[in-house]
Amino acid sequence: MARSPQGSPLGEAVVWVSRITAIGLAMFLPAVAGSWLDARLGTGFLGLLGLVIGFAAAISWLVQLQRGRGR
Repeated sequence: MARSPQGSPLGEAVVWVSRITAIGLAMFLPAVAGSWLDARLGTGFLGLLGLVIGFAAAISWLVQLQRGRGR
């Protein structure tokens, strides 16, 4: 996990923006990939599976961030 710079509000804001963006992409991209695979393979469950996997990954990442802040 990236360390927050001490004393620089702009630096800390950039760190948090990058974390939030990465977590958002971790939620979004598996669902998009699953939907794309659904369209290519003619199935109907991969988009939902990607959504569940992305949500679980994002929650896991958030829990890890929270544990790191408590130290």
